[in-house]
Amino acid sequence: MGLAIAFIFCLIFARLIYVQLVWGAELKYRATDQWNREIPIIAGRGTIVDTNGQVLVGNKTTYSVFVRPNAVENAEYTATVLSGIFSLEPEKVLEKLNGGKVSEITVARQASKESVEKLVSYGLPGVYYSRDNSRVYTYNDVLCQVLGFTANDGSGLSGIEKFYDNILSGTNGEISYTTDIVGKETQNSVVVYNEATDGDGIQLTIDIDIQLACEEAMRSVYLSSKAKSVSCIVLNPQNFDILSMVNYPSYDLNDVPRDDKETLNSLSRNSIVCDIYEPGSTFKVITAAADIEEYLKGNSKAFSTSHIFNGSRIRTVDGTKIKCWSDHSNGKHSNQNLADALNNSCNPCFTDIALSLGKETFYGYLNNFGFGNVTGLDFNGEALGMLVPQSLVRDCDLARIGFGQTVAVTGLQLACATASAVNGGNYYTPRLLKSIVLSNNKKIVNEPVLKFKPISEKASSILSSMLEGVVTEGSGKKAFIDGYRVGGKTGTAQKYEDGHIASGKYISSFVGFFPADNPQYLALIIVDEPEGTYYGSAVAAPVAKEIFEDIIRIKNIQPYVREQL
Repeated sequence: MGLAIAFIFCLIFARLIYVQLVWGAELKYRATDQWNREIPIIAGRGTIVDTNGQVLVGNKTTYSVFVRPNAVENAEYTATVLSGIFSLEPEKVLEKLNGGKVSEITVARQASKESVEKLVSYGLPGVYYSRDNSRVYTYNDVLCQVLGFTANDGSGLSGIEKFYDNILSGTNGEISYTTDIVGKETQNSVVVYNEATDGDGIQLTIDIDIQLACEEAMRSVYLSSKAKSVSCIVLNPQNFDILSMVNYPSYDLNDVPRDDKETLNSLSRNSIVCDIYEPGSTFKVITAAADIEEYLKGNSKAFSTSHIFNGSRIRTVDGTKIKCWSDHSNGKHSNQNLADALNNSCNPCFTDIALSLGKETFYGYLNNFGFGNVTGLDFNGEALGMLVPQSLVRDCDLARIGFGQTVAVTGLQLACATASAVNGGNYYTPRLLKSIVLSNNKKIVNEPVLKFKPISEKASSILSSMLEGVVTEGSGKKAFIDGYRVGGKTGTAQKYEDGHIASGKYISSFVGFFPADNPQYLALIIVDEPEGTYYGSAVAAPVAKEIFEDIIRIKNIQPYVREQL
């Protein structure tokens, strides 16, 4: 019996040691949690500014309102007051107050200062409020698919708000005070204030002045062409900074249609990053770049810049007839060299290049120009594009890829590939983040990253000169600006539905850059299903000209002076 008593005593003593030393911290936390209540203090979300420091997204002070049902003295009166101030249904508020299932309910978020001041005047027991923040988007619908929006609790849900949420969100604080067993604040309550830490700000590469110019130009062509949608991207070819990105139609970030998920998902999609399309003749820039580089390397299968292509309108490959968009009746497609082929956008010439280089060599350039993979842009949901696997590609596929069919790309991919083809042969990782702005105003700079060098500087210079000729003499004439050296390439692609060509549906596009000898700005314009005239030369090229003219005005770029002989 003595041994049994001693054994039981040891068990109790061991349990006491365990409770005090091992379990003590947790039990102390539980006790504190039972006898304390907290009111959250929402951290201020970081500001988003453009490359020049102009505020794109800021905050305004609002409030969250909470109720502790156990501390409410008159539920019906409290429900009536709350519903009147915050436009709620009294019956539902009363039901929550009498539910008894939760210790705290949230009555309102992002309430105005005026409504909270009115609430305070009633002095309702069990009703509390704390500061939170509401996002304010300076330009309403401008950049809506890029900036994105936040949830009611302030966390990022889409766009930059989501991608950089960990930087922007900060750390919430709280006000803690002691209560009795039912949740009522005690008479000598100890109040503890834990300060919130605001989030850091970010500076984007976006130039809001250029963005506004692009928004206006794209809105205008959307209305005039009655297109299904329009998109535009402007970047700096020297480092791939994204200066502007537009998708239209758009929506107001200060009035997000949260109750209509289908509409919201459609309008908030950044199609130039997340959607793919068949590029058509704008892709000929890549085929030409590959040919020029291979010729400079001494590849006997590449064509020289003076080579005269077969003037036939039709090529037959693997039993498949591949035709030029032109019937060749005007004589322009006869005796063409590579520059002429770009000017006239002659499909058979680029079919010849792709087939002559062969799939191994040609696919090497497609990979180095970033097709079939993401560019690495700091943005969620970037699409890979569609590229027939090299092991499965047939000659008829290769022939069509040469002039922009049987391949699907994102607008971002094509813009970056073209930029690397004309900037001296440098492919950078595109970026939207320029720097992180810390609370002490110090900046952490996001430096440009060079990924590839798909072609040489010499090949790039030759190609840029040819593309300048497309604007001065060829299909891109409507992008010509007197006194400025603009290069570019038009594109008109048929759309497919259920594996078949969709009758009367086209994507019109133009990719252009200036100055042609040292590109500082590159723009890609995409017009999806314009009504009436659908050629890229007539629909998209004039929009690029309008945007370039706006950039010239905004940046006060002086015209070049021709050297006198």
